[in-house]
Amino acid sequence: MNTDNNESPFGEVIYSYTRAQAIADGFQVEVTTTAREAGITFPVFITRAVFDAYVTVPPNVAGQDEAGRLWDIVWMLRFAIRKAQPGQQRLPFALYVRNDNRRARLVKLIAACGPLDIDDPRPTVTVMMPTED
Repeated sequence: MNTDNNESPFGEVIYSYTRAQAIADGFQVEVTTTAREAGITFPVFITRAVFDAYVTVPPNVAGQDEAGRLWDIVWMLRFAIRKAQPGQQRLPFALYVRNDNRRARLVKLIAACGPLDIDDPRPTVTVMMPTED
């Protein structure tokens, strides 16, 4: 393998999908404003699966709102970030979510640290379900 040039060791990129495209397509939701209020200083995104399952209030569920449910996620993310080890790129965290009018259940999520986008190395965090890796 020739390492003297800028070629990728995997060859030419066939297809790329940017974060901007994922947001435009609705696959990711930017929650940076709420995350900043919780003390997280870099951009934060959550996947549509997490948003739909744990931020959107299911029909007929009393005493819940999207702002509060989103706050719970970013607040627990903040604690996961604070206890992360240097260089740790995947941060597991959990919180209780009530999706019915009975008892809240424990939900496990993963925060993945990485670049903002393909051509933008600024750090960011994306929250996803463990099965979305």
